[in-house]
Amino acid sequence: MSILAKILEHKKTEIAALDASALRRAAEQSPTPRNFLAAIFPSPHHPSPNGREERVRVSLIAELKRASPSKGLLAPHLDLFQLASLYAQNGASAISVLTDEKFFMSSLATLHQLRITNHQLPLLRKDFILHQTQLYETRASGADAVLLIAAALTDDALFADLHALALELGLTPLVEVHDEAETERALKLKNIQLIGINNRNLSTFEVSLETTERLRPMIPAEIAVVAESGIFTAADVERLEKANVDAILVGEALVTSENIPAKVRELSGLQVEKLERSNLSTFKHSNS
Repeated sequence: MSILAKILEHKKTEIAALDASALRRAAEQSPTPRNFLAAIFPSPHHPSPNGREERVRVSLIAELKRASPSKGLLAPHLDLFQLASLYAQNGASAISVLTDEKFFMSSLATLHQLRITNHQLPLLRKDFILHQTQLYETRASGADAVLLIAAALTDDALFADLHALALELGLTPLVEVHDEAETERALKLKNIQLIGINNRNLSTFEVSLETTERLRPMIPAEIAVVAESGIFTAADVERLEKANVDAILVGEALVTSENIPAKVRELSGLQVEKLERSNLSTFKHSNS
């Protein structure tokens, strides 16, 4: 059984334990989601000093990530709330919050706490969504966007229903694809706004930015595109910028960095001459 299959099997047991009615009521009473799409894709162009239009640099969606099934423990002792603040201070446009506990050492409570403390950046819930109750749970927890993985949603009708419900709830669905077939399925979704191209092969777990370069031309320009996985340096960002992506989603490169603020600035393209001394200080995670 593949890792994805194991995760989805366990996720079904979690879904069965959810109180659908209570979560739906909580979703109805939760704050209105913020505009996640506008945060990462404010405008495809901006005026340059010479009057010509130049493309805005790709936005950074910075991920709170302690572990993964493929890499194991990455940074298990990170203070995720401090990390979110560092992301915001150093150029990230949005925060991705992993919420799977069993396989990623994460928690939905982290996302909820970030929202109720009025964290300034919009929040993406990154989990394995298989049922509409999880979308009510997502809205109730204060997320602004939610990940929908094409590889996990092989039933086209369910895929379409979950995408439609997410939009109805005011959430921005980030639809993740890995290959041409999944991209074609995503493009059939009504009112599709945002597609994430995951550079990781789910069968071999090999990562290649060529995946984004290959799939990006299939997607119309009016649909925002996020490149995911395998992004570690400014050179990687420049390569993806040339491929016309609108944003990048990065976790591992940030949480394993010896200087997280500097790495966030590198990948977000933030050029700041004067920063507070606290922002310049090295933020190292401890493995002890």
